Amino acid sequence: MRTVEWVNGVVRMIDQKQIPWKLELVDLPDYQAVAASITDMTVRGAPAIGASAAFGMALAARQSSAGTPDGLIADLRGAAQVLKAARPTAVNLAWAVDRLMSLVEKGSYASADAIREALLNESQRIADEDVAINQRMGAYGADLIKDGDTVLHHCNTGSLAAVDYGTALGVIRAAFEQGKKFHVLLDETRPRLQGARLSAWEMEQLGQPYDILPDTAAGYYMRKGEVKLVLVGADRVAGNGDFANKIGTYQIAVLAKENGIPFYTVAPTSTVDLAIQHGDEIPIEERDKSEVLTPYGHPITPPHFNARNPAFDVTPHRYLSGIITEHGIVRPPFEINLRRAVAGEQM
Repeated sequence: MRTVEWVNGVVRMIDQKQIPWKLELVDLPDYQAVAASITDMTVRGAPAIGASAAFGMALAARQSSAGTPDGLIADLRGAAQVLKAARPTAVNLAWAVDRLMSLVEKGSYASADAIREALLNESQRIADEDVAINQRMGAYGADLIKDGDTVLHHCNTGSLAAVDYGTALGVIRAAFEQGKKFHVLLDETRPRLQGARLSAWEMEQLGQPYDILPDTAAGYYMRKGEVKLVLVGADRVAGNGDFANKIGTYQIAVLAKENGIPFYTVAPTSTVDLAIQHGDEIPIEERDKSEVLTPYGHPITPPHFNARNPAFDVTPHRYLSGIITEHGIVRPPFEINLRRAVAGEQM
């Protein structure tokens, strides 16, 4: 089952807010609903957000009553802005929308309906490419996992975070499918508990042994010598290798370096943003304090207490052992090798 797909003229996706309690599918009839689903995290994970936004553009084309190519393109520009504003940090969202806008603005179409067809075909291509790319990343990264290893993972980067298969958890899935015997430690990942809810659910489906950890326990197990490898995802990678990922990633990277543990992020080249030079230029989304104080509707403090809720942090590239991409593992110097990978060169 794909996290997001086009079904009979609507965008169908897994409602990730309901996992692991139940598996529920929602059908979204218009691009505004797709944008809202990205903002409220019905769908989350950079690759899944990108594919959802692409399908949202295909929906926008069908919503428009424009009868000419120029009229439709004007409507699509408005939809593109709405979708791109849904979440600011994950670059895959803007990448997918810009890819579709470039397709229609640079192409020559005899009719508005021809544009509508082209957008749907390209959206499906983005979704299919995501699955294939994740499988290639999984194969490259699986070589890093050895029998008997314990792998630490933060947030959720599996099938739910992508169209299918996953990025960092895709590496774990690939190693599992190769028959390797190892263990996974899953940070709970406050405040939305993507590790405890989503990653653990995916490990259950796979049959991979795991344990959920409080976020504050990662350093304990690193210092004990149990953790042999850390794998995380990324929502945006700067040109120098700095990357934004779910809040809490930075402290794990620092702890991994202190304890001599290899630390990798797993990200397709669509997540690399060569337009920015370093991580300080990455916009960091701030979400409502209720996610901290009232997780999933369960108050843990009086309602008037204050809180801050950054959704992401930035990990400097000096903490990275490498970036696992669909073209192989990118290693330092990242300023040079990331550009080679983005250009399609094999690492």
